[in-house]
Amino acid sequence: MKWHKIFILFLLFSSFLNAQEFPKYTDAKVLPKEAQFWEKLPNDFVKCGLCPWRCTIAPNQRGFCRIRGNAGGVLYTHSYARPCSINIDPIEKKPFFHFMPGTQAFSLATAGCNVGCKFCQNWQISKITPEESDGLYILPEEIVKLAKRSKSKIIAYTYAEPTIFYEYMIEISSIAKKEGLKNVVVSCGFINQEPLKKLLKYVDAYKIDLKGFSDKYYEDIVGARLEPVLETIKTIKKSGVHLEIVNLVIPTLNDNPEEVRKMCQWLVKNVGTNVPLHFSRFHPDYKMMNYPSTPLSTVENLRKIAMAEGLKYVYLGNVAPGNEGENTYCPKCKKLLIERLGFDVIQNNIMKGKCVFCSQKINGVWE
Repeated sequence: MKWHKIFILFLLFSSFLNAQEFPKYTDAKVLPKEAQFWEKLPNDFVKCGLCPWRCTIAPNQRGFCRIRGNAGGVLYTHSYARPCSINIDPIEKKPFFHFMPGTQAFSLATAGCNVGCKFCQNWQISKITPEESDGLYILPEEIVKLAKRSKSKIIAYTYAEPTIFYEYMIEISSIAKKEGLKNVVVSCGFINQEPLKKLLKYVDAYKIDLKGFSDKYYEDIVGARLEPVLETIKTIKKSGVHLEIVNLVIPTLNDNPEEVRKMCQWLVKNVGTNVPLHFSRFHPDYKMMNYPSTPLSTVENLRKIAMAEGLKYVYLGNVAPGNEGENTYCPKCKKLLIERLGFDVIQNNIMKGKCVFCSQKINGVWE
């Protein structure tokens, strides 16, 4: 069994979802949905405007993401209402450490991606088409009903890159917002400004994978460009939507201390000292099985650099449970505020957004 079906099966046999409730997408009598953000070109060509690739797509072809396709001179999305992965996760798994700690998130994805990370941990769904995912057909309003039935307070768009199922995500998030649910996006940030600003009207938190801090790394390893991601980060910050940053550290490729220092200086200058930054250890996957796991000492050193540059909340990911880099400390009195053990919250000493010991305001969304 392909692993990407396991997430769906989690819900199919759970107490809150009837296995007969939703048809397989291939069995449903539906057509692809017309996409947003595109323009018509001569000879029935179209240009997609969702992400910085701005793909020019010939009739009967699809863009880089494998999702958006040209049929008769109209751009359609083939991922709409077609989730291939659904699960319920702790919000800490995304990771969000300053957003409703200890809360469960109803998490979903469709197939496809608009970047080409050689280290992708979810390549089984990001590198396939929706037709290959064998997902279910679940309309946005039904996703919201499922989330509420699961007692989740948050819907997370995650696993693969949410930008490529934009139309599905924005419809779900707009309905969820009216129903009192929070929406969080876990993204690489490779999206154009117009669709991003529209999405931010419905989103409560955005986690960006800032995968490195050089154009060469983005071109060679990520298969994208750095500058649009930096613009995304600045736009999210200006919007007031809660923002967290993750940097996956790969030995010899993006672990240079001085490059990381420059990244931290950029963050301080452009989004401030309160943005949570997570350094995650790399583990071999996809096309990078020949690279070693990141030593713990490497990310611990980078954490020290980030804090020395003024960032107040710096965390470590993919470390053994109990590492102090999992915890939140008050930047003023230095006392332990949130103790974490893996994805579990052991204690929380933040009340009404403030440190219970010294009343220092702590950046985040806490309830």
